[in-house]
Amino acid sequence: MTGYMETTQGCACDKLVQEKERHVKANARDYSEKFSYADNSIKTSKYNIFTFLPINLFEQFQRVANAYFLVLLILQLIPEISSLSWFTTIVPLVFVLFRHKSDRQVNNRQSQVLIRGSLQNEKWMNVRVGDIIKLENNQFVAADILLLSSSEPYGLCYIETAELDGETNLKVRQALTVTSHLGDLSKLMDFDGEVICEPPNNKLDKFTGTLYWRDNKYPLDNDKMLLRGCVLRNTEWCFGMVIFAGLQTKLMQNCGRTKFKRTSIDKLMNTLVLWIFALLVCMGVILAIGNIIWESQVGKSFQVFLPWDEFQRNAVFSGFLTFWSYIIILNTVVPISLYVSVEVLRLGHSYFINWDRKMYCNRTDTAAEARTTTLNEELGQVEFIFSDKTGTLTQNIMVFSKCSINGQTYGDVYDEFDQKVEITEKTPCVDFSFNPLCDRKFKFYDSTLIEAIKLEQPAVQEFFRVLALCHTVMPEEKSEGHLVYQAQSPDEGALVTAARNFGFVFWIRTPETITLCEMGKAVTYKLLAILDFNNVRKRMSVIVRNPHGQIKLYSKGADTIIFDRLDPSSEDLMYTTSEHLSEFAGEGLRTLALAYKDLDEDYFEVWMKKLLFASTEIENREDQLAALYEEIEQGLMLLGATAIEDKLQERVPETIACLNLADIKIWVLTGDKLETAMNIGYSCNMLRDDMNEVFVISGYTLVEVQQQLRQAKEHILGLSRIRNAAGDIEKADVFADDSVFEETIIAEYALVINGHSLAHALEPQLEQILLDLACLSAHIGVGISGQEGMQAVLASDYCFAQFRYLQRLLLVHGRWSYFRMCNFLCYFFYKNFAFTLVHFWFGFFCGFSAQTVYDQWFITLFNIVYTSLPVLAMGLFDQILSSHTGEYFIPVDLVYCVSFLIYFLQDVNDQNSLRYPSLYKPGQQNLLFNKRQFFIYTLQGVGTSFLLFFIPYGAFSVMVKEDGSLFSDQQTFAVTIATSLVIVIGLDTNYWTAVNHLFIWGSLTVYFAILFAMQSDGIFGIFPRNFPFIGTARNCLSEKSVWLVILLNTVVCVVPGLAVSFVRVDLYPTLTDKVRHLQQSRKKQGPQAQNLRRVRRTSSRRSAYAFSHQQGYGELITSGKNMRMSTVSSAHSPERTPHSSNWIESVLKRKNEVSCTSDESIRAPESSDRSSQNPNQEHTE
Repeated sequence: MTGYMETTQGCACDKLVQEKERHVKANARDYSEKFSYADNSIKTSKYNIFTFLPINLFEQFQRVANAYFLVLLILQLIPEISSLSWFTTIVPLVFVLFRHKSDRQVNNRQSQVLIRGSLQNEKWMNVRVGDIIKLENNQFVAADILLLSSSEPYGLCYIETAELDGETNLKVRQALTVTSHLGDLSKLMDFDGEVICEPPNNKLDKFTGTLYWRDNKYPLDNDKMLLRGCVLRNTEWCFGMVIFAGLQTKLMQNCGRTKFKRTSIDKLMNTLVLWIFALLVCMGVILAIGNIIWESQVGKSFQVFLPWDEFQRNAVFSGFLTFWSYIIILNTVVPISLYVSVEVLRLGHSYFINWDRKMYCNRTDTAAEARTTTLNEELGQVEFIFSDKTGTLTQNIMVFSKCSINGQTYGDVYDEFDQKVEITEKTPCVDFSFNPLCDRKFKFYDSTLIEAIKLEQPAVQEFFRVLALCHTVMPEEKSEGHLVYQAQSPDEGALVTAARNFGFVFWIRTPETITLCEMGKAVTYKLLAILDFNNVRKRMSVIVRNPHGQIKLYSKGADTIIFDRLDPSSEDLMYTTSEHLSEFAGEGLRTLALAYKDLDEDYFEVWMKKLLFASTEIENREDQLAALYEEIEQGLMLLGATAIEDKLQERVPETIACLNLADIKIWVLTGDKLETAMNIGYSCNMLRDDMNEVFVISGYTLVEVQQQLRQAKEHILGLSRIRNAAGDIEKADVFADDSVFEETIIAEYALVINGHSLAHALEPQLEQILLDLACLSAHIGVGISGQEGMQAVLASDYCFAQFRYLQRLLLVHGRWSYFRMCNFLCYFFYKNFAFTLVHFWFGFFCGFSAQTVYDQWFITLFNIVYTSLPVLAMGLFDQILSSHTGEYFIPVDLVYCVSFLIYFLQDVNDQNSLRYPSLYKPGQQNLLFNKRQFFIYTLQGVGTSFLLFFIPYGAFSVMVKEDGSLFSDQQTFAVTIATSLVIVIGLDTNYWTAVNHLFIWGSLTVYFAILFAMQSDGIFGIFPRNFPFIGTARNCLSEKSVWLVILLNTVVCVVPGLAVSFVRVDLYPTLTDKVRHLQQSRKKQGPQAQNLRRVRRTSSRRSAYAFSHQQGYGELITSGKNMRMSTVSSAHSPERTPHSSNWIESVLKRKNEVSCTSDESIRAPESSDRSSQNPNQEHTE
């Protein structure tokens, strides 16, 4: 247990009065003070100098063991019942309670504030709402501010939002045109605008407000705001007006109390501590009763020599005191050093992950990182993986691959026989030399599109004009002719780059204009309105006035959304484009539809007035804007569709197949259409031909979803019963309607559920059925540092650069951490029961007087010095595994087995851990440390303590020293037992390595050095009361008979364990034993690659592409490769997915928006029966 000062960013709303709307006036602190707005100081620590001790202790003692130790410490301070000194408990306790974190550094950062006509340096904590502050390049934003002006033209500035959302790419913010000229201090001092806006909230991507200045009002949105935590980049300076400060900023509003994640082992430990305490009480009661009987029958006869103390009135009261004394003496069955050691092990396991070169990505120079030390063993018990697709399974590097324009496809290459040719690295690229502004890295292979451009076909030109105008990209001209685009999503960057290479170069953007270079000619469009993207609209539009005075609306978005809003005259083209989209989806390309509309001048003026009115409303602004956007985006004329390629990351199919063999179920969340989501499953090896069923849940109502889930469940149960009968497998019928039936399922199936159905399935009345089918759970966060930025990494427990490293994180590091931790805990409980229960046996021979066997210094140092290194060595370097396999193992003779166990036992290496995924299953089933294992090791510890006590007791009763005297003193007896114990615990190891030799023999050396030092004449002369065992060690250990007793003790305690291990290996070999044997016999051979069969599939299913990203970002959601399914069962309808023509008809009938979020699932544990028939075929459950 590691004690530390947990931080929390409290919500200011808990302490301050809730606001309905905020009024802020520039340069008027007195005005703002009337509203009691929060200042700019923050407090992230939950403690101060007065509250630290009570609050911290309260939280630490929520762990049962810590409260247990505190009670014991209090008992030890009572001299009437304590046989041990207080330091035996307090010394380890202080190591685990305290750490502190301060916010002083942040609050004392400097900021330039405009005060009385000049800029003055103020600490962040002194900044107030309404202040105008100046930011310079690379400075952090001190508060949530309204951007007023900047050093860049048109009031633009660039910010990095890594601390807010993890994104490292630069984002653009733009001041209002009316304030962009406020660049000098005199103008800023005269600025007296008032902002009325929303109250403090945690929505990072939204802001609603209105600026009132000079009898006009101007709408404000998130693009005008710089939030606390951002960093100003590529901008010399900017000025802003503070809107939210301190705990009311959006950053602090999002920082809630961190949830502490506890492992299943931690939870089990709490239960075991209660069990041990109950056992402790039972032993205390037994010994207390013994004391009452002894005092009543024997002790009263010795009143002259052993009189009772003044407060002892009778034998019963003596027994009561004895009970508490034994509670103190026997408390070491759960020493506090256990929790210290556990945290040390977890820290070591985290470093192993960080240091793993095989999880290092050379291309991005990114190593794996364990961002937590509390969940390592949980990595070895994962049953379900929930994954995003874009940037996680895919590379998120977009390439413009194909397009469909006015019913004609472009992008394929044909030979002289008009046959499609596969594009390779040797395929010649299109020559873009006619365009001096082209991007040299862009590659395209179909020259017919260049010919269409040169022929000035209107549809082709309009197509690329849409790509060049309808986006949120910002251009930056590094040098003459060298353009660099700052795109907020890789999709938009790819589309704008494609338009650039085909002669429509996005060149300059101002708040009111967009300038293109069309085929070498500069053309400026007046930007009239931007109809921004959001997750409901799934489209983006711009309204511009071209040089001819025509007003045009250009739109791009998900094809299902665009097709619903087309003019009837585009119906034929929609059918044709739909077929092309199906072809693109079959190749795993991301698709997007493009359209335009000519607007009437009078109609646009009326619509624009409505837009300006709605944009200045505080309440329901978004709903009013959405209705206006919907109104003008009707009757569109279809232009075509784009297709962008986003390839899978390296070894994604192989990784998923290997995880399936480890009995790990995988869910992938994607924003694609249902058909596209299934294509992704096939390309990733999640869906396969050899599956019995692929169930599709696609209902739109609660009743439909319930019916589909029940039909899928019944069908799965039917398949399992059929397979059980065919294989003559007898199993109990436990298929109740709402029972979890996972263990009875033998058939192979997958579940695909769309967004509508998932929303209904997660409602309380259907949740249990969904859990039966999918068994949803999530506990550990893993982030992948890819092209999308670091947001997932910042919120994760573990992070790395490629999805394929997940296989190694779980199957190697996760399994090692779990197995090492389990072995460590079992061994720790065994040694402490062996150490502690010697006092219990001794109680029957010391009149139940609560006298300790060992010296109190031995009790103090046993766990933290004498046996800490061997135990830590086992926990950090042990790789002992346990599972079953179908591979045959030939028993060996006795001599070989014993030598194998004692001398040549080696770890199962990481290559074999990946080669045999079944080694992972014991962690999922929690086999290695559970209540049964605890009971077994407890019995072993009890037995060892019995032998450690009674062998010396019996030997000393008949032995004499070399001078003929008897071994009659308790101190010699104590040293003999203590020495035997340290040797037995040290030698009881799983295997011998250089590290084990160093730690075990080193610990024994330290033990003897401390033993002789503490029982020497010199230290007794200095501290006579604290070291009473003077000369015992040299007198005792100089006797040969004592060493014979120690040897006998060691042999009797250690040999039975070796014998049991031999019998187990010889008669009941586990998968680990077999793998070790194979590993030794194949030392010189490299690891064999798994034969993971992949089936190339083709399909004519179309893809309906969908957006899924934050408003204004234009980030698109991918579609995977379209693979033909062998069997697809829809619980909603027994028919297959309809072809594109049927889909088009449904679009024309419905004319409503559909959700395109799909969730995929596959449950694919290894089937030993079928794998023995065909070892190259994977089976899923």
